[in-house]
Amino acid sequence: MSPPPLLALSLTYWLHMLATVVWIGGLAALSILVIPTARGALEPGAYSHLLEGIQRRIDPLGWLCLAVLAGTGLFQMSANSNYHGFLAINNRWALAILVKHLVFIGMTIASAYLTWGVLPNLRRAALRRNEAEVQHFQRREALLLRLNLVLGVVILALTALARSS
Repeated sequence: MSPPPLLALSLTYWLHMLATVVWIGGLAALSILVIPTARGALEPGAYSHLLEGIQRRIDPLGWLCLAVLAGTGLFQMSANSNYHGFLAINNRWALAILVKHLVFIGMTIASAYLTWGVLPNLRRAALRRNEAEVQHFQRREALLLRLNLVLGVVILALTALARSS
């Protein structure tokens, strides 16, 4: 099989890095800066309103980034000389890429649960003014954001490991 054209591979690397920066940067900004500050400064109703506005803007971008990462990552993997076929784990590169993909799946599951499970429940609890439920879902939201940030950092480490192979 002949390698893909250099321009296609370069575009794929660029899109992959751009999606990574937007995804990890968004997670870091939310989990380290925005959520803790907003939670401490706003009453539950205002916090819920702010969160809803942020979610409307960031969710489509986050899901687009995940789709771009999946597509460009698979293209890059198939173009790599270390790739010898699906589940052919015969070198350190292949092992790092396999673990990276498993962590990526975990990130996607955590993101889906946050988007379609935790955040809607948090909004409903805030509308009902149920402070105990609000706090429960806020803790779960913060945990999932931090988990996704940690998983993203692990993915970056696995990428570095694979590239050094």
